[in-house]
Amino acid sequence: MGKVVKFPIQTPEKFGPERVRKKKEGEVEKHGQLNLFTGARIIRLHKLSDFEEALVLDDQGDKQAAVKLYLKAVKNGDALGDAYCNLGIIEWQKGDSTKAIDYFTLALQNDPRHFEAHYNLANLYGELGNFPLAKAHYRISIEIEPSFPNSHFNLAMTFAMNKEFDEAVKCLIQYRDLAAPADHQLAEDLILKLSSAK
Repeated sequence: MGKVVKFPIQTPEKFGPERVRKKKEGEVEKHGQLNLFTGARIIRLHKLSDFEEALVLDDQGDKQAAVKLYLKAVKNGDALGDAYCNLGIIEWQKGDSTKAIDYFTLALQNDPRHFEAHYNLANLYGELGNFPLAKAHYRISIEIEPSFPNSHFNLAMTFAMNKEFDEAVKCLIQYRDLAAPADHQLAEDLILKLSSAK
């Protein structure tokens, strides 16, 4: 007879979309490459790009105007993967999972190693109950960004939903090692509960 594992109500906000943001100066570039131009000052001779303007509007909550500019960015070839990914998040938030999956897939078509697209697809598939696809995309997101703790936590919860408790515990240990100290106790509590559920 199986045991019922009760997860604490106070879980950190891990599931949900991860929007693409502009990289900060000095931050490591995509795919682990160093930025060769750190320390240099950027002087803009023109206005923001369509993607950058869309991002500003998106941050301000003007989703309708942001969608128009993300689509314009796509049309002009400006940050294709990032624009598609953020369009997917907007569709997901509107409740249109089909369009969201389509946009995330288009982001991956333009950049197969697009971290946020894999992570968001995993979260969306997890929300829809498609745990095999959720696990696949979490694993890919971990391959791309192994130090992002939320991927490990969400993968652990996906394993737990499938009653794969040993795998869930392994992922929670990785999460605990990467997470902020404030989240360590939650990880420890979940590890104990999942270990006793075997």
